[in-house]
Amino acid sequence: MLDAIVQETGLNPNHAVIWLHGLGADGSDFAPVVPMLQLASPVRFIFPHAPVQPVTVNGGMQMRAWYDIYEMSLERKVDHAGVAESTTSIAELIDQQVAQGIAQENVFLIGFSQGGAIALHLLETYSKPLAGVVALSTYSPNLDAPGVEPTQTSTPLAIHHGVQDPVVPEVLGRRTLERMKTLGFAPTYQTWPMPHSVLPEQLIEIGRWLNQHITGN
Repeated sequence: MLDAIVQETGLNPNHAVIWLHGLGADGSDFAPVVPMLQLASPVRFIFPHAPVQPVTVNGGMQMRAWYDIYEMSLERKVDHAGVAESTTSIAELIDQQVAQGIAQENVFLIGFSQGGAIALHLLETYSKPLAGVVALSTYSPNLDAPGVEPTQTSTPLAIHHGVQDPVVPEVLGRRTLERMKTLGFAPTYQTWPMPHSVLPEQLIEIGRWLNQHITGN
């Protein structure tokens, strides 16, 4: 089981958010933003730490990564074995939350960059219900793969991307949007005036989205 930082915004939370960081960061990267979300109901946040491994594009340097990155081109080759392994680890985290009393359909996934790629891959391949997925400044790792037949296409999906992103160009976000629509999902897509990062006003929007799907309003 992955090590993780756990925060609860109130007593007896009925919902959980598993938030996956990007390359070279760790679970502490997004933990400070929880108050900015202004959530109306108690929520448990889980910020897992990716394993440490060598990353090819960084000269084989050891760092926290959900999978290896071979190249930074638009038609980038993907470490599918690493993606699958991390996806299995996140599925185990979801199972852990269910075992601790959070309903399966009350678990959200949020992922930034590499973390978002894992969230999207899990959404495409997962057979159980989720409360929703938010994919931030990322891309589907399956853009070069034939479409699968996902079973949970009613899962709410929000995709955010920076229009000035030099790391994951927005064209990859647009291609991801089209792929998810082709697979039967109904994603929303928002762009932000930023590079490969997040903005305070974006976090407020994420909080609004979470509140909407937690309360149904």
